[in-house]
Amino acid sequence: MRLPRRPRLLLPVAIALVVIVALFFLFSGIYTDYLWFDATNYTSVFTGVLLTQIVLFLVGAALMVAIAGGNMLLAFRMRPMFGPAVFGGSSGADRYRMALDPHRKLIFIVGMGLLALFSGSSFAGQWQTWLKFVNGEAFGKQDRLFGMDISFFMFDYPFIRMVLNFLFTAVIISIILAAITHYLYGGFRLQSPGVHASRAARTHLSVLLGVFLLLKAVAYWVDRFGLVFSDRGFVHGASYTDVNAVLPAKTILAIIALICAALFFAGVFRPGGMLPGVSAGLLVLSAILIGGVYPALVEQFQVKPNQQGKESPYIQRNIEATREAYNVDKTEVETYNAQADPAKVDSNGDTSVSGVRLLDPALVSSTYEQTQRIRGFYSFGDTLDVDRYPDSTGKLTDHIVGVRELTSPPQDQNNWINRALVYTHGYGFVAAPGNQVDSSGLPAYDAKDMPVTGPLVDSAKLKESRIYFGEDPSSSEYVIAGGNPENPQELDYPETGGTGQKNTTYTGKGGVPVGSFINRLVYAAKYSEANILLSGDINDNSKILYVRHPRERVEQVAPFLTLDGNPYPAIIDGRVTWVLDGYTTSNDYPYAQSESLGDMTRDTSTDRRVIAQQPRDQINYIRNSVKATVDAYDGTVKLYAWDNNDPVLKTWSNAFPGVIRPASEMSADLRNHVRYPEDLFKVQRYTLSRYHITDPAAFYSGQDFWNVPNDPTQGEQNVKQPPYYLTTTMPGGTPTFSLTTTFVPRQGPNLAAFMAVDSSAGSGYGRMRILRMPSSTPIPGPGQAQNAFQSRFAGELNLLGVGASSVRYGNLLTLPYAGGLVYIEPVYIQVAAGGGQEPYPILQRVLVSFGSKIGVARTLEEALQEVFGGEQQQQQQDQQQNEQQTQPNQANTALNSAIANAKKAYDDAQKALQASPPDWDAYGDAQKRLDDALKTLEGANKQQAAPTGTPSPSPTATPSATPTGSPPASAPPSPAPSPTGSPAGDTS
Repeated sequence: MRLPRRPRLLLPVAIALVVIVALFFLFSGIYTDYLWFDATNYTSVFTGVLLTQIVLFLVGAALMVAIAGGNMLLAFRMRPMFGPAVFGGSSGADRYRMALDPHRKLIFIVGMGLLALFSGSSFAGQWQTWLKFVNGEAFGKQDRLFGMDISFFMFDYPFIRMVLNFLFTAVIISIILAAITHYLYGGFRLQSPGVHASRAARTHLSVLLGVFLLLKAVAYWVDRFGLVFSDRGFVHGASYTDVNAVLPAKTILAIIALICAALFFAGVFRPGGMLPGVSAGLLVLSAILIGGVYPALVEQFQVKPNQQGKESPYIQRNIEATREAYNVDKTEVETYNAQADPAKVDSNGDTSVSGVRLLDPALVSSTYEQTQRIRGFYSFGDTLDVDRYPDSTGKLTDHIVGVRELTSPPQDQNNWINRALVYTHGYGFVAAPGNQVDSSGLPAYDAKDMPVTGPLVDSAKLKESRIYFGEDPSSSEYVIAGGNPENPQELDYPETGGTGQKNTTYTGKGGVPVGSFINRLVYAAKYSEANILLSGDINDNSKILYVRHPRERVEQVAPFLTLDGNPYPAIIDGRVTWVLDGYTTSNDYPYAQSESLGDMTRDTSTDRRVIAQQPRDQINYIRNSVKATVDAYDGTVKLYAWDNNDPVLKTWSNAFPGVIRPASEMSADLRNHVRYPEDLFKVQRYTLSRYHITDPAAFYSGQDFWNVPNDPTQGEQNVKQPPYYLTTTMPGGTPTFSLTTTFVPRQGPNLAAFMAVDSSAGSGYGRMRILRMPSSTPIPGPGQAQNAFQSRFAGELNLLGVGASSVRYGNLLTLPYAGGLVYIEPVYIQVAAGGGQEPYPILQRVLVSFGSKIGVARTLEEALQEVFGGEQQQQQQDQQQNEQQTQPNQANTALNSAIANAKKAYDDAQKALQASPPDWDAYGDAQKRLDDALKTLEGANKQQAAPTGTPSPSPTATPSATPTGSPPASAPPSPAPSPTGSPAGDTS
C-alpha cells in the first residue's frame, strides 16, 4: 500500500527539521564554548584540544574504515565465481545472503559509519596521550632495569600501547567481518567433515591471522617494558620473578609469535590447515607454559621461601622511585626526645605556642554565618580557610577567612529576573585572627560587615568586595550582569534608608557579551531559557557569567591538571582572589607504588563534603607544578609555573605555549598568600607512613609502619584526621606558617611521629620535617589525648552543655613545645539564639595536654600555666585541700548556692540570646556571672570530694586580654559527654 502524497512529502521535511535542530544545538554548544574561552583569553587551549581531537577522530575513523572495510570489500571481491554451489548443496547462509544482498551497500555504509564513529571517538579521547608523546620532555634520569630515560615510560610507552590496542581491535574486527563475508558468499562452509574453504578465503584469513600474530609478537616485546609497573611482587615494579622469569619469557614468546606468524603466512602458499593449526597450538602452549607456569613455579619455589632476600634489591628500587615520584625524597627525619613529664620541662620564655590558632575553620563557619551573613540569601562555605594577615602590631597572624557568597533569591521572589539579573553576586570578605575571640567568645573580626570595614581591610587596601565568582554550589548556573549603568538593578548589599538596598552594575572584563541576537539565541538554546532572547533588560552592555566556581574555571582552561580540592580566597593587590593549586599526575612512573588518589586524600573534610573529593584514579607520580588564581570579580584565570623542574609541566607547556606564565610574574602580594597545598600533603603523608623507611629489610618487616590517626573529634567513625594549617615552631627553628599532621604506629595508640611542612613562600617553602618519637618513652596519641580530655573534665564540660546548648570539640592541634609535644584543643558551646536562628558554636574553653598533665581554662595562656605551673600551684592546691577538709558543711552550702547562681546566669544568658537582635552586652555579663558560679561550684565539689579522693585540678578562669568568653549557663551536672563530644540531650 502506497502512502498518500502529502505524508510522503512531510516525512523528509520532518527528518530535515530534526537534523537542522540537532545541528543547531550542536553548533550552539561548540560556539558557546568558544565564546567562553575567548572571554577568558584561553582560545589556544580550546582550539588546541579541539583540533587535536578532530585530527585524531579523523585518523582513527579513516584507519578503522580502511582496515576493516577494506578487508570486508576484499572478501566480497574474492567470493567464488559460482557462489555457494562451489561446495555443493545449500546451507543456512543462503537465506541470510538473499535477505541482505539487496541492501548490502546501505548496510556497508551504515556499518562503516558506526564503526568510524566509535573508533574515531575512542581515538580522539586519547588526545592527552598523543600530546604527551609528541611534546615529551626528557627526565634526565634512567630506569634501573632497561637503562631508558623515565620519559619513555611516562610519554612514549602509553602511546605505543594505545596504537597497539587500536591495531589489535582493527585486525580482530577485520577477521570477523571477512569471515562473515566469506561465509555468506560461499568462501567456506562449516559442514561435516571439517571446514571447506576456497583458496582465496583461506589465503585472506591466513594473512589476517598472520598479521594478528605479528602484532602479538610486537606486543610481547613491548610488554617487557611494562614490567616496571608490575604488581606481582611484594611492592610495585619489576620483582625478582618479573626480572628472572617473566622478562625472558616475554622475549621468548615474542620470538615464538614471530615464528607462528611466518607459519600462517606460509599457509598462503601451502594448502591445508596443518601449518596454521600447528602454529596456533604452539603459541597457546608456549603462552601457558612459558608465560604462565614457569613464572608461577619460580614465584612459588624460589621467591616465597626466601622472599625477603630475593626481593630486597627490588624493594630498594621501589623505595627510591616512590620517594622520588611523590617528591618526599628530601624529607628530613630526626629523632625527637620528647619529654612526657611536665615537671622536667622548663617552659620559661618559650612563646612558641602563644599565638597558636584556636578557631576551628570547620566549626566557626556557622558562627560566621549567623553573625555576618546579614541576610538569608548570603552564606559562607561549609569550612572556612586559614591564611595569614598582619595583626594590629603588624605581626603576621593566622586568620580564619571567608567570603559572603550569594545563594539564591528569597523563596517568594525566586523568579528568573531575580535569579539572572538582580541577585548576581555576593559581597564582602570576612576575617578574624585565629588566636583570639571577643568577650562573648565570638570571633574578633578585623574584616566584617557590608561595606567591608576593619583594620585588615585598611592594611590590605581592599578595593573590590563583590564576589561574582565563588564556591557556593547553590548559586545560579549563570547570571547576566552589566546592563544599563544609568539604572543599576543588581543588588549590591542591603542598607538602611532609601530603598533598603544598594544597587550596582557590573563593569568587569569577564563574561561573554550577549548584546547581539546570535549570542542571545545560542545561550537561550544552551540553557533552554527563552527569557534570554526576549528580555528587554538585556542590552549591548550585558554579559553572561557562567562556569563561576573557581575550580571549574581552572579545569576548563587547564584540562591537563589535577586540582586541589580546597581553593581559598585572599586579598591580593586590592582584590578578592581565589588561589588554587594544580598538580601534574601520572600513573606511569617506573617502580613507584601506585595508589588511589581518592583514598590517599580521604579524611574528615572530604567525608563531610566540605572540600571536594579527588577522583579514585590510580597515580604514582605527583607534583605541585602550578599555582592558579581566579579573580572573584571578573573571573580572570592566571596559571603560574611553580615547579620549573617538572618534566610533565614542561611537556604541557610545549603542547600549549604561553598558557602557563613564569612564576616571576607572580606579584609579591600573591607570593605572601601562597601556601603548601592540602591534597599534596595528604598524598605525601600517606606515602611517608611507610616510605619513611629506606632500608629494604625493615620495610619488608613493616614493624615500623605508621598510620594517620583517626580524627578523635569524630568519635567512632573510621576517618582520618585532616592536616592543620597553623604557625608552629620546629626544634631549632622560628615560628613558621606550616601544614602539620601526626602519625601513630600500625598497632598501638601512642604518638609515633609529628610532621610539618613549611607553607610560606620563600627559601624554606616545601621543607618537610618529621619528628620521630622515642620508642622508649610512650607519648600519648591524639585519640588518647582526646579521651583524657573528655574523661578528666566530663563534669565541667557537661555543665557547659545542657539545655539548649551542646559541647563541640574543635580541631585537636599537636605541636612541638618546650622540648615535648603538646596537645591543644578548643572547646565550643553551641548555643541556639533567638529569632529563628540556627545554633552556632562559641569558644568557651581551651584544653591543653602535655604527657599526663592536663589543663583547662578560658585562655590558652592560663591552660598552659595549669600544666607548667610548677610547685607553687601544687602547694596552693594542697592548702586548698586542707581547708576544704575542715569545712564540709560550708561546701554543701557553697554547692547549693553555686547551682542556684549558675541557673540564674543561664536563664539570663538565654534571654539575652533570644532577644531580637541578641543583646550581647547582657549575654556577656551573664557569662561572667556564670563563670564565677562555675568556679565556686567546682571548689565546692572539691571540698566534698576531698575526704574520699584527690580533687581534680581547678581550671583557671580569670579573663585575659584576649578572653575566650564564658559558657551558656547550665543546670547541675549531666552525664559525661559521648565520644563524639556531644553530651546526652545534644540539641545541635
